[in-house]
Amino acid sequence: MSEKNQILRQRRQKADALADLGVPLYANDFKPTHHIKDILPENPDNPDSPLEGGTMSIAGRIVALRKFGKAAFLHLQDETGRMQVYVKRDTVGVENYQIFKKLDIGDIAGFTGSLFRTKTDEVTIQAASFKPITKSLRPLPEKFHGLTDVEIRYRQRYVDLIVNPEVRETFRKRVEIIRLVRHFLTNRGFMEVETPMMHPIAGGATAKPFQTHHNALDMTLYLRIAPELYLKRLLVGGFEKVFEVNRNFRNEGLSTRHNPEFTMLEFYQAFATYEDLMDLTEEMVSWIAAEVTGSMLVTYQEQEVNLSPPWKRYTMDEALVEVGGLDRNILNDPDKIIQLARDKGIELEPMAGPGKAKSELFELLVEEKLIDPTFITAYPTEISPLARRNEENPEVTDRFELFITGREIANAFSELNDPVDQRKRLEKQIAERGEDEEIFPVLDEDFLRALEYGMPSAAGEGIGIDRLVMLLTDALSIRDVIFFPHLRPEAK
Repeated sequence: MSEKNQILRQRRQKADALADLGVPLYANDFKPTHHIKDILPENPDNPDSPLEGGTMSIAGRIVALRKFGKAAFLHLQDETGRMQVYVKRDTVGVENYQIFKKLDIGDIAGFTGSLFRTKTDEVTIQAASFKPITKSLRPLPEKFHGLTDVEIRYRQRYVDLIVNPEVRETFRKRVEIIRLVRHFLTNRGFMEVETPMMHPIAGGATAKPFQTHHNALDMTLYLRIAPELYLKRLLVGGFEKVFEVNRNFRNEGLSTRHNPEFTMLEFYQAFATYEDLMDLTEEMVSWIAAEVTGSMLVTYQEQEVNLSPPWKRYTMDEALVEVGGLDRNILNDPDKIIQLARDKGIELEPMAGPGKAKSELFELLVEEKLIDPTFITAYPTEISPLARRNEENPEVTDRFELFITGREIANAFSELNDPVDQRKRLEKQIAERGEDEEIFPVLDEDFLRALEYGMPSAAGEGIGIDRLVMLLTDALSIRDVIFFPHLRPEAK
């Protein structure tokens, strides 16, 4: 019998022994009076507990256990922290102590008692009584080896959260970041809304969708790749500031930056421009960083990132010249810029123009060099089918993308609200993409109809919540900030 199977067998034997003694293995009648954080001193340098001298009950998971015959010390962990508990046979009683001895690391239990201080000044509960709550049939990872296999950590996140406090802290920060996003926007008059997750047409962004089927309606539906077109419909309907924090789904590859389902913030503001949203984004992200980390200076993978406003702003052409090192004369020659992209190994579709070539060169030569927050503006119209053309130069749009640590964090633009121009650009996009698509793109006639009723001038933006959390928690992979990331099927 393997060591693992032997341990599992011993656990089940202890569970059977407790059941034979009439002890419920999964009790539901213990109610703690306090969380651990409420009991322990707030200041480690001042060992006085605010509740010292009183009687209290706590519940949690046993994460360390030392038995000495007639007494034992254990560490109990709840959602808020961990603390020491002292269990003495003479205090809890001989019969109860025999029950206690059958508890293991990993079991969930409740303890009632009063505080005292050990010789090392550790605040400890001396148990007057205890209650087994949940018997753990599987052992936690060993103390010194821990849960270190990355794939197991992602696959068994529940164990990862038990044994790795830094992981719990990452997800607490994630929740706080999303709360702060909502707080910031609602305080500025934005209304949070919900739009459909299943769309009859795969639209709003260029990506491969997940496809499903609705039996009652006998129709194909697609998990949304973006909520954009529905949020714009709300602008048509008269709501002037709307936002949504929710999931998007893209049936594409996995990487440290991509997960098939991910969380996006999208918000739209009537009578605003992309420049207004640059200011708002700069204010929002820097404020959230200060709230979460306590500083405008954050360290990401050993790189210091300064989030203090104002942030750098380049047009795409300026960035290609000043950061990417290209000759400005080449940028102004459509044939030369397309040829340069191909010379650098970039595969371009036959119908691709200079705008597409520039965007691919930007990704190759510039993107990873943008460490401190940098807005890139004046994106080619060719690659921005939903953005408003710039009035002075119709070859580019009033659009920006925000890059931090070489990654796109946000994408925004002044919205195109001319239904005739929008139809032409969507038709052109479909003509360029259609032949090679597994799911042929379809023109969203209802969205165009909505624009024909009249959408106010507006600006809209999407921010990748997962990437923002990665930045503010120093997480290398997007899987580190998603509770349950997608993985290949577990090997049998």
